[in-house]
Amino acid sequence: MARTHTVLLTLLPTVLILIVLAGVESAAVKAGKDTEAQTGASKRVFMPASDASNFFKRRGRRSPRTYEEYYAEQRVKMATNERLEEQNNEQENYLEEERDEQYERTREKNQQWREFHGQYPRYPHHRYYV
Repeated sequence: MARTHTVLLTLLPTVLILIVLAGVESAAVKAGKDTEAQTGASKRVFMPASDASNFFKRRGRRSPRTYEEYYAEQRVKMATNERLEEQNNEQENYLEEERDEQYERTREKNQQWREFHGQYPRYPHHRYYV
């Protein structure tokens, strides 16, 4: 019983909205200055068919590129390669520094352990230096 009341209460506003909107035929725009402005804008956006076909004929998919296009493309590629090379160099430098620091910490830790456990004397002339 509760389900039927819930369904009816949700369907009733929907039916009322559809009945009210059935009287509306369309959303029409007033004829006047607005339509003139729209036609002027559409003339600026759209071009005649002859101009459009010439646009596509002028530059086909397989047509050769001009020197300027080729040169611009090469400059973009070179700039990208330089950026990537710089990033790789920075990453390699960072990794090298990290490895060196880790190696130094490990070496010091091992040296301290050996000194504490008596692996070799503490005299400076007996120490192993890398």
